Amino acid sequence: MDALNLLRQSPVMPVIVVNDAAVAVDLARALVAGGIRTLEITLRTKAALAAMRRIRDEVPDALVGAGTVRTRAHLEAALDAGAQFGLSPGLTPELAAAARASGVPFIPGVATASEAMRAQDEGFDILKLFPAEAVGGIKLLKALAGPLPELRFCPTGGIDASNAANYLALPNVLAVGGSWLTPEAALAAQDWDKITALALEASALAKR
Repeated sequence: MDALNLLRQSPVMPVIVVNDAAVAVDLARALVAGGIRTLEITLRTKAALAAMRRIRDEVPDALVGAGTVRTRAHLEAALDAGAQFGLSPGLTPELAAAARASGVPFIPGVATASEAMRAQDEGFDILKLFPAEAVGGIKLLKALAGPLPELRFCPTGGIDASNAANYLALPNVLAVGGSWLTPEAALAAQDWDKITALALEASALAKR
């Protein structure tokens, strides 16, 4: 599967911060039950790699990937943990080379036209606009569509249930990323029904 088809699996990719790998499987099952298959586990916690491995082993309907991949070592560790794709907040030449060699879909982060052009030169035409709202959001994506019509985006950062549909309406947006599907309170309470309900609402965005 390439990055294009990966982002076509679900209109929203939850950005998941896991502090306890023991809840990873139940969390993943709750999201998949709501129609959200692509799960980004951010490499911001010590539990992230173990969470990825558990989801990969026990939730076959999920596509689990690593977020906040910043170095070759990050990517290699994520792949060892079973990650099926990766996303980064930015892109360096070393990371680009590692991503190309990895054999898995990789979506690098960009925030400007110049960064998007450099990512394209490195072989990436599916990009993560980050941090989306802070750098211009919908207005920037509309502006980039003119000179860079072949690029497609997964904007992340400042996106939630109130504005996701507006982003998804743009022709150059394939999916959006956001943390609102896994609120801290629901995770703490292990309220999987709440997370499934949020996932169902997010899945419906693709049908509008």
